[in-house]
Amino acid sequence: MVAEFDEPRGLGVVRDDDGRSYRFHCAALADGTRRIEPGTPVVFSVVAGHGGRDEARAVTTVGVG
Repeated sequence: MVAEFDEPRGLGVVRDDDGRSYRFHCAALADGTRRIEPGTPVVFSVVAGHGGRDEARAVTTVGVG
């Protein structure tokens, strides 16, 4: 799920099912958009990012229902 998203900066945070948080840049949104609403359910890949921190990539919204 998208925990937060700062539209002017294009930066956000997603959380996995275990509650771990990963930062992402809007370029990681798989559908090519540059914006996503907090609370949106998503799936994503985790990759090694800058400074040794893991980050989310291929952030994809999931249909509910």
